[in-house]
Amino acid sequence: MPKMIFVNLPVKDLAAAIRFYKAIGCEQNMQFSNDQAAMMVWSETISFMLLTHEYFGTFTAKRISDAHQSCEVLLALSRDSREEVDAITKAAAATGGKADVRPPQDMGFMYSRAFQDPDGHVFEPVWMDMAAAQAAA
Repeated sequence: MPKMIFVNLPVKDLAAAIRFYKAIGCEQNMQFSNDQAAMMVWSETISFMLLTHEYFGTFTAKRISDAHQSCEVLLALSRDSREEVDAITKAAAATGGKADVRPPQDMGFMYSRAFQDPDGHVFEPVWMDMAAAQAAA
């Protein structure tokens, strides 16, 4: 079995979160989805588990952070081109997210932007030309 990662995220509105994650390219796995949680598959080895605040709270005694007010993690998502970085950022903004929560970064061999989902979780889509990056090192 390959090593996998499941990113558990608390969400206030599960239906809105599902729409958002579908818009940025995830597919919902109905086998692990119900009225409290949705498994949104990003790749064969990475999935986002969207959990209502009530359900998320059953896994921790800690207070659930408001990601609009504080940041605990930045989630980088690799893309195959600059155009894909722009497209996913546009899709995020069109479905309840917020685009360009920091200025875009263009280093020539690497290009990234940042957006947040409706709950404030920050994602950084990034494209990198590995050959150019190695040549610059």
